Formats: sequence, structure tokens, C-alpha cells
Amino acid sequence: GVEQRKKSADQSLVQHIPFRNVGPSVFGGRIVDLDVNPLDPSIFYAAYASAGLWKTENNGTSFSPLFEQEGVLTIGDIAVNWEQNTIWVGTGENNSSRSSYSGLGIYKSQDGGKTWEHKGLPESHHIGRIILHPTNPDILWVAVLGHLYSPNEERGVYKSIDGGDTWTHTLFVNPNAGAVDLLIDPDDPQKLFAATWQRERRSWNFVEAGEGSGIYRSEDGGDNWTLMTTQESAFPTGEGVGRIGLAMTKKEGKNILLASLDNYNRRAPEEKDKKEELTKDDLRTMDAAAFAKLDEKDLSAFLKGNRFPKKYDSETVFKMVKNGKIQPLALVEYLEDANSLLFDTPVIGAEVYRSNDEGKSWKKTHEGYLDDLFYSYGYYFGQIRVSPHNPEKIYILGVPVLRSDDGGATFVSINGDNVHVDHHALWLSPLRDEHIILGNDGGVNISYDDGEHWVKCNTPAVGQFYTVAVDNAEPYNIYGGLQDNGVWMGSSTYKASTYWHNSGHYPYKSINGGDGMQVAIDLRDNTTVYTGSQFGFYYRLNLAKEERDFITPKPDLGENKLRWNWQTPIHLSIHNQDILYMGSNKLHRSLKQGNDFKTISEDLTKGGRKGDVAYGTLTSIHESSMRFGLLYTGSDDGLIHVSQDGGITWEKITNGLPANLWVSRVQASAYEEGTVYASLNGYRWDDFNAYVYRSTDFGKNWTPIATDLPAEPVNVIKEDPVNENILYIGTDHGIYVSLNKGATTMRMGAELPAVPVHDLVVHPREKDLILATHGRSFYVADIAPLQELDEEVLAASLKMFSFESINYSSRWGDSFSKWRKPMEPKLTIPVFVKSSGLTKVNIKTDKGVLLTSMDRTLNAGLNYMDYDLSIDNFAAQKLERLLNEGEKDKDAHVKIKEKKNGKYYLYKGTYTIEVLKDGKTEKAELKIEGR
Repeated sequence: GVEQRKKSADQSLVQHIPFRNVGPSVFGGRIVDLDVNPLDPSIFYAAYASAGLWKTENNGTSFSPLFEQEGVLTIGDIAVNWEQNTIWVGTGENNSSRSSYSGLGIYKSQDGGKTWEHKGLPESHHIGRIILHPTNPDILWVAVLGHLYSPNEERGVYKSIDGGDTWTHTLFVNPNAGAVDLLIDPDDPQKLFAATWQRERRSWNFVEAGEGSGIYRSEDGGDNWTLMTTQESAFPTGEGVGRIGLAMTKKEGKNILLASLDNYNRRAPEEKDKKEELTKDDLRTMDAAAFAKLDEKDLSAFLKGNRFPKKYDSETVFKMVKNGKIQPLALVEYLEDANSLLFDTPVIGAEVYRSNDEGKSWKKTHEGYLDDLFYSYGYYFGQIRVSPHNPEKIYILGVPVLRSDDGGATFVSINGDNVHVDHHALWLSPLRDEHIILGNDGGVNISYDDGEHWVKCNTPAVGQFYTVAVDNAEPYNIYGGLQDNGVWMGSSTYKASTYWHNSGHYPYKSINGGDGMQVAIDLRDNTTVYTGSQFGFYYRLNLAKEERDFITPKPDLGENKLRWNWQTPIHLSIHNQDILYMGSNKLHRSLKQGNDFKTISEDLTKGGRKGDVAYGTLTSIHESSMRFGLLYTGSDDGLIHVSQDGGITWEKITNGLPANLWVSRVQASAYEEGTVYASLNGYRWDDFNAYVYRSTDFGKNWTPIATDLPAEPVNVIKEDPVNENILYIGTDHGIYVSLNKGATTMRMGAELPAVPVHDLVVHPREKDLILATHGRSFYVADIAPLQELDEEVLAASLKMFSFESINYSSRWGDSFSKWRKPMEPKLTIPVFVKSSGLTKVNIKTDKGVLLTSMDRTLNAGLNYMDYDLSIDNFAAQKLERLLNEGEKDKDAHVKIKEKKNGKYYLYKGTYTIEVLKDGKTEKAELKIEGR
């Protein structure tokens, strides 16, 4: 896939289309590891889950990207040999989340990140830890977690003694248990400790624990391993043992091991006080006879406390149970959904254990439960640290970050008000106690007083967007939902700067919380917005009035529950923007802006599957812009349906398509009524091929298209709104375009990082392509020239495209102060050439007088030549004479003066730009306007 991607870029006619990042950056993205210079902690590396590796040399004030054009951008762990300037990157995030992308093994840089070399372990997929030998740079160990969605044998611990040229697989437990953490004794590098973790993720279920989870010790440099967490050790064993994190410290010369555990065993039932209020657990096993004996006040309090609709008062519910219409369990099922079960599952959760004898015996450090730290998703955490200055000071990372000053007996939260709540990386200074650097889903934070106060260090635009939408304001706004950072909106004119620290107004603003999901904007007013969070919690917002209304449809009490995808699809009808579609396992339609949803289909999935992840859900909805009521849906279990009559009847149209794959997008054509496009995604089956199809008969028959795409899962396909032959395709590693309806494709944006593109939209008025990346926030490109690439242009040897006029400024070349950079104009000249080679560019007056010439080397395809509108002194004098010809009033004469930056610039007027190549000349008019 990596080689195919490189070939697609090398042969692309559009790889030089410039993309600009339009943020945002204020919330940061998921940090997975930090590595800090031990002698100068103002220098450190920050590794992001899906945004690559970044380096700061000024204590987090700014960061530079170092790892963005390699095979993948996703990282699980890094290790740095600061003396030799060597960096190791273990690719593939280790948090096993819904968007934890697979890696390609391990990379090495011996020049501080300027160049990279792939060093093997391609089937590792997800790497938990890299440990370097403290004195021998050729020796290292890697904890390999393995595949996320399938079993594999290449899991466990690997060792290299030749700088990564070859590897020895020294620890293997079973095909579902990989290594997630490693420790080395710096005083005795023959002694290592490894944590293994058994987990099995599927689209419908996640088994977060298993018998393969445990702690191992090696006494011979990692060549052989012994399981230390046996039943005799007092550390938990068996099917409930989840992810384990390791830390080590010294006390009186002896090693002390600490381990955080995600204990997935269920809690023992608590004895209930008879006076306590009615709970879901009471109703879960209650029969109708016992229900009839409940006190009316208790039931009424239960219904009100859980916000049941008013129509379900105690009298009504008593009658429904008495008449056999519902069972008491229906009250529980009405409240429980995929979102609530993230928090309500009664697992033991986070625990901390300590060993004073190098893992032979263990003791839990605290009494009772560490509540509100892991909930039911401890797989997302698993890091523990111990202070190098005080062996009793322990930090554990979860939804908040906690600190213990008494060896783990008690903990306090050190989450600041400017600190995110999901934590994955923590560095503790060996030189200065209380100096700590924290990495989380909100970026990087630094504290110098042990978490009492924090500095936020988020300048890289590394947001993990799922979706993008635009309005029709001038300038238009961009909207998107992010992983764990809500829904944000901001102007398309955004330029990164820290000026907002002075103004107090960040250019983007948050409009919804949770995990941000899809957005639809009513373009009639640009202020009515539909959006929401995970598992179908959607709202209608009035941004002008700052109002919100919950709109998610719910079944009646006793009816089968609706299944909502993590990223629930919505679609606002282009025919009437009062009409909103929303997909659970069925399709729902509201004719009144979400106020009156009606279900217009039966189950459009395979019916769900037993497990703890919502499955059998709709993932994509689209209505044809050519005909109201021509509807398509796609599901996570591989089904596509069509309705040609507004939802009255439905037809399954998946014949000929690969089975069971996630339908990442279904898109009705805006040019041919019977044409529809579909992209399928095999990510959740560890299938990394690209699947894109087109049907010209409403889905009765499908033809594979874009078959030359690299082996990269596809997230989105959309038509261009101007050129019917152009398709845009976003994959897990970039953006591709087809100029011939999918017959062939080519990679766009050579300078774009190899980041997942989850969604895209073309602004019809501005002709901008906007990308929502899951790692690098939003990118925007002007695609007006691209939209003109028809057969005639593609056959031409040379073609110039029109460009907008420029407003003249007398400040060009000057600045308000000599201490500021001068104002520089910039004109971008788009040109298409059929073959690479030298090109001459002439700038002439409208009378044909030559002012300046430039030689440019262009590549085959679209090129964008920048010109700063400057001319030399001789040309300036010539232009001045021409502009003043016939003007008798000397006071009205134009004067072209040398500017402070030593340049002369074109004056107001009309000019001709000529491009000459291979004997052909193309011309375009340049207008410099102004009063």
C-alpha cells in the first residue's frame, strides 16, 4: 500500500494543488507518548495517536512535525537516545479505541527525525512500548500488542541486538494476547519486566480482558521470561484481567514494582438499604407481581429522576405492567443504551498493586474501588508512574489524572480546569520534583507544582475530526465533530496565530460537547444547526439565540430499542431544509426540523449481533438531489438499501458487493438519477484494501471503480458539484481524485501528511475542497482549476486558468515599523502543462510592453506559480512613464518608488501574464484594482 501510494503521487497531475491548514488547534489531539531531554526539559517530543511525531525546543511554545510522510502517521510509542540523536517510532496506537489505527512496524531516525528508515515488525500493527538498552545503542526491546480486530501470532516481546536489523521473538502467550508495557532495571539491564494483555475487538463486541494478561520477568536480557502473576502471587488472574501498566522505583537499593490494572471482573453485589430509592437493578429482575406492590411515590420518583416522558407517569406504567403490555425490565431497557453502558457497567475497574520482591508477591495499595477513573473502558488507559524523588508518590492516568502521596493508599485528582480528562502519557522530571509533562486527548500540559497549576501547549493543529460541513455565510464557516472534543465551528479564513491570546477570542468556538459527530446546517439562515455526540444524542441548535432542543427519536416503552452507531448519520434534505433524516437501525424522517420524527423503514441492517458494542446500525444516509424521496442507506454490517418512493418501500441492493464490510459512504449522483456510489471499509476486519463501487441502475448492479487506489481503507467518496467526471475519495492515508468517474485515480496534495481523511465537502460558491482529517484538523484547497480539467484541457500542452483581481495597497513592501516584516503581495498563477519542463513567464502592460520575465520549472499537471508583483528599477521607471503619458497635471502623476524592502511593485491597472512552453503561449489578464 505504501508503494502504491508513492506511485500514485509520482504520477499525479494534481499533487501540487496547495492545501492550507485552517485549524483549529486549541483543543489538541490524542497524545500517546512523550520523550523529554533529560538535561534540558524544554526540548521534548510529543507523539500523537494519528498526527505523527512533533518536537518542541522551547518548552511547548511551538512544535515542528517530524514524522508525517512515512507509511503511517499513527504512533503507539517512541524512544529516544538523546546522546546519539536517534529516535525510534513504534507505529500503531496501543489504546485499542474505535479509531486506533494500525501501524506498519518500527521506524528509526539517526539524524533527529530528518530521515527515517523502516526497521521491520510489519505485523505488529500496534506497539505498546519500546525500551532501549541504557549503554548499548544496538540493543532494544519492543512490546508488540498485535492486530486489533483479528488474532495473530506476531504478538509479544521482540528483541534486537543489531540496531533493529533483525529481531528475535522472545515472549509469546497466545494469538489474542500481546505485550503492552515493558520496564528495564537501569542498574541491571539483564532484568526486564513485561505486561501482556489479552483483548479481542470486533465491530459488535470488545473482550477487554483474558487469561493471557499478566506480568512477566526476565533475568537474561529478555531472552527468556517467567510469569510472575500466578494465583500464589495475589495479583488477579483469569478472564477478568485487563490492561496492565507498569512502573518501577528504588527504595533502599531494592526494586519496587507498581502495576495499574483494569480489572474487568464484576463487582460483588452491594447490600441495599431498604430505605434507598428504586433503582434500575431492582427492576432488572423484578416480576409483575412484585412490581404491583411498589409504592407509587417510589415509582414516580424513579420516572421523574430518570427523565421519562410525561406520558409515562406512575399510574400509566402500573397499568401497562398489569395489563401485560410491558415487563418491569422494559423500564431498564428504555434507559440503557450504548452510551450509558460506557459508565454503568459494574466492573471493578482501576486498581493499583505493589510488589516489593520483583513480582513474586503483590498487594493492592488501596481499600475499596477507584471509582470514576476507568469506568468500563479501561482499555483506553493503562499508564502508571512513580516519582523518581519519592517512591511513595504515584500517578495513575485515566479519565482524570490522579496522584497519591502515600504509596497508593489514597489519591487526589490533579486535573486542572484547562486540562483534558483522558490521559495517556506522563513524564516526571528526574531533576526537579513536581515538574511534570502530561499528554492527553487535549494535547500537552506542563506543571511545575505537581498538578496544582498547568500550562496548555497546543499550537499544532492536530484535531481528530470525524466530519465536516459548511454554511453559506460570507466568509463561510466550517463545522466538524471531533473525537472526545465535541463539535466546533470557525471561519474558513482562519490563519494560525497566537493573537487570540490578546483578543480573548479564539477563531473557532465549541457548539456541542462529548465526542463530536455529524453536522448539518440549514443554509437558509446559516444559524440552525443539527449536531450531536456519540450513539445518537442529537440536538437542533439556534446559534443566534443560543438555544438547543434534543431531537433524537425514542421508541415507545416496551418497543424494541433502537440501535445507534457511534457516529450516527444525519442528512438534511436539499429539497426542503425543514426535512431531516436520522439513522438508527431504521431510518427516521422529520418534516418539522426534528420535532416530529417518523420511522419510515423497517430494520435496514442484518438485525444486530450479541455483544457490548452497538452493531447492526446505519452509517450513511443520502437523498438524491435530483429527486425528492430517492433515498439510500448503508449499514455497519454491509447492507445498502434504496427507496424510490420516500421510504414507503425499500430494496436491499448489495448483490455483488463484498459481504459484511462497513458501508462508509453511499452517495447518490447529482448528474444521473440512477447512478449511486458506495465505499466499503474493511478496517474493522483488519482488511486494509480499498473498496469503491458505482451503480448506474439504482443499485441493482455494481461495478468496482478506483481499482488503482492503494491498499488503504476508504472513508468517503463524493462527486464534484461542477464537473461530473470528478470524484474525491478520502482514505486512511490521504485524499485521491479521479478525473474520469473512477476509471483511474491520483493522489492530491503532495505536501499533505499521510493522515486519515474521514470526510470532505466542496463549497459550491467558493469552489473550495475542505478535508476533515482524523489527526491534522481541517485542510482547504482552491479547486477551481481542477474543476476545469476536462478532456480538452487534459489533451492540451499548456493551459492557463483565470484568477481573481488583486487590490492595490500603497503599503506593499513597507510596514508600520522597521521591527515588523513588510507587507508582501502574492499572486498565484495556476497553469496546466502536459509535460514537465522549463517555462517562461512574461509580465506585460495591457499595451504589450514587457516589464519582467521569469523562468520556472513546472511538473506535468496542475502547477501553481507564485509571483510577488515586483519589478526591477528599470521596469519601474518604464511603467511610470507609460502610466503618466498624456497626463498634463504633474500633481496627478503616478510615482513608483522603491519600498523599504528594496523592491518596486506594479501599480493599479490591467496587465497581461504570458506563459510560454514548447512553442505555445497562453495569456491571462491581471487586474490590480483600487481607488
